[in-house]
Amino acid sequence: MRVLSSVDQSYGTSAFDLPDRLSPKADPALIAGDELHFAAIAKSLDESIAELSERLDATRRAPGGAGREAMDRDAEIHRLTGRLRTLRRFGLDLCLGRVAGEDGSEPVYVGRLGLTDSTGHRLLVDWRSPAAEPFFAATHARPMGLASRRRYRWTAGRISDYWDEVFTADGLEEHAALDDQSAFIASLGGSRSPRMRDVLSTIQADQDAVIRAGSRGTLVVDGGPGTGKTVVALHRSAHLLYADPRLGHRRGGVLFVGPHQPYLVYVADVLPSLGEEGVQTCTVRDLVAEGAKAAVERDPQVARLKSSADMVRAIEAAVRFYEEPPAQGMTVSTDWADIRLTADDWAEAFEAPEAGTPHNEAREQIWDELGTILLAKLDGEVPEGPFRKSLRQDEELAGALHGAWPLLEAADLVGDLWSVPAYLRKCAPWLDREDVHRLQRADAQAWTVSDLPLLDAARQRLGDPEAARLRRRQQATVAAERARMADVIDNVLAADDDGEGAVTMLRGQDLKDSLVDDAALPGNEPDLLAGPFAHIVVDEAQELTDAEWQMLLLRCPSRSFTVVGDRAQARNGFTESWEERLERVGLDRITVASLSINYRTPEEVMAEAEPAIRAALPDANVPTSVRAAGIPVVHGSVTDLDTVLDDWLAANADGTACVIGAPRFRPTSRVRSLTPSLSKGLEFDLVVLVDPDAFGEGIEGAVDRYVAMTRATRQLVVLTSS
Repeated sequence: MRVLSSVDQSYGTSAFDLPDRLSPKADPALIAGDELHFAAIAKSLDESIAELSERLDATRRAPGGAGREAMDRDAEIHRLTGRLRTLRRFGLDLCLGRVAGEDGSEPVYVGRLGLTDSTGHRLLVDWRSPAAEPFFAATHARPMGLASRRRYRWTAGRISDYWDEVFTADGLEEHAALDDQSAFIASLGGSRSPRMRDVLSTIQADQDAVIRAGSRGTLVVDGGPGTGKTVVALHRSAHLLYADPRLGHRRGGVLFVGPHQPYLVYVADVLPSLGEEGVQTCTVRDLVAEGAKAAVERDPQVARLKSSADMVRAIEAAVRFYEEPPAQGMTVSTDWADIRLTADDWAEAFEAPEAGTPHNEAREQIWDELGTILLAKLDGEVPEGPFRKSLRQDEELAGALHGAWPLLEAADLVGDLWSVPAYLRKCAPWLDREDVHRLQRADAQAWTVSDLPLLDAARQRLGDPEAARLRRRQQATVAAERARMADVIDNVLAADDDGEGAVTMLRGQDLKDSLVDDAALPGNEPDLLAGPFAHIVVDEAQELTDAEWQMLLLRCPSRSFTVVGDRAQARNGFTESWEERLERVGLDRITVASLSINYRTPEEVMAEAEPAIRAALPDANVPTSVRAAGIPVVHGSVTDLDTVLDDWLAANADGTACVIGAPRFRPTSRVRSLTPSLSKGLEFDLVVLVDPDAFGEGIEGAVDRYVAMTRATRQLVVLTSS
């Protein structure tokens, strides 16, 4: 039986649905004010949804326009659609809680989005706004002007519990419902699901300070397992887009980089639940087309050689090899005259590309400069258009340019490094003969994860080899469209008897250009991960190699980063400080914020996990757990695996489990099977480790065991073969 509030609600059922054990909290003296406020929210939600639906329909029916006009229309449709989706998804549970000030002012209700009624009265303040900060950041040591704070716990759209905190004696006069266990602590032990659960209402003060920190420079969020690093990273992404106008979608937006695909699936619902759908999410593999099928590098020494930033910089030398002007002159035959093109002319043309122009696109600028140089050597009037067109058709000239500045593919360029030793030695002279030999392979384009930063650097430096041809096709299409519109305009003018009035405006070139159909232009789909981005958030950043950091730096010229990680969870070791590591890869203005409270992992599990990591890393930043699950860690035999899982499933109607270290185990809808590295960033009610000693030796093995153990939020079982 559930206890429902007796307060009459104009919108129907009460927002409160409290279990019998919480019946005192259903006292109207405690919740009547909330009930009235929720009634106003419900009414405003209905009105807002109706109004937004009408505006969205009207915007979609409006003419699309062209250029900036079309972009503005699309942006407005995106904004309205996103807000509608959030309002329809949550309903009353948009509200996270409320705070009451010690000055006796009206309580402030905090929501996922801001909401006002038809008179402009504020019903909810957006959780990202400064007005909402005390809801998350106030502590008894720093109450921030609060008398009390109430957090709601929502279940299926109804309040199943709430918890009051009082900061002053006056707070008790606000009819606070005080109990021994907060909604926050209770939620930590709740059952896990395949997707990260909603934790916005339980953000703590130490986490909120990081979420609201400014975006300039590099902020490092350092914390051990269970400290909420991922929660902070996701909520910070949404907060930055709301609070910092320099990071808006039109100015680059935010890129969120996670460690692997299971992680991205796990957190997929979080940003939309915060009302933010404009953040691009990916893994490092996703930044390169070859990433999906890339294998892990088998030889650790090869992986080490390729992971350096120096190897990424070798790509510049590899491209420069193909940018040497011909040392010999030649005679160019044209319909107007034979023209001498000297070695100095070639050199001058090769200096023409603007700084930063990708190699393949720069060749067009060289063609243009060659035309200018040759045209200047002719006497008399020569039609420039036909002359330049004739140069394009000169096979000898085109062949000479192609030999000295060829169009290049990134895959071919990088593949040549692994198949032509002399080329690799020229581009990376610091490598010794043994290193060069080690990097050679039979199938030059059998890509590995270690190749991805080099492929990315090559693609960025080379540009699209089809870009020039695409641009010429676009120019030809525009010319044809202009000619077609000129015929249309002539026909319209011919039908205008006096040639006066608005129709004569059709003679204007600007209007002719605006009549060109942009949809008729050939083009490529944009690469949404190419950047540049205004800010990049990197989770599990301790695993990135120097070469992989270069991939991200290329996409964020402002060097505005949030770097989230734990040095003790780096599988390949992390002996430097964060400042030393990040300065070495090219970041600056570095600030480190530490999270030291473990909200997720029970004390019993951490007591088992801490010695596992300290054996290899005595100075590991092991966080302090805030709760005990009351369930001891169980040790047993691998033969007990099925029994352990069957017993757990029988005793738990919900929640998820994970078997780590048994690749042959067949997963089910509630029991996952993962490697230690793919479990990183995830959490499960039950974790079963199978032969953890077999995870490996040294730092890598210790980190894998530590990571695997600390995925458990309730129970850990360790099974061994012996």
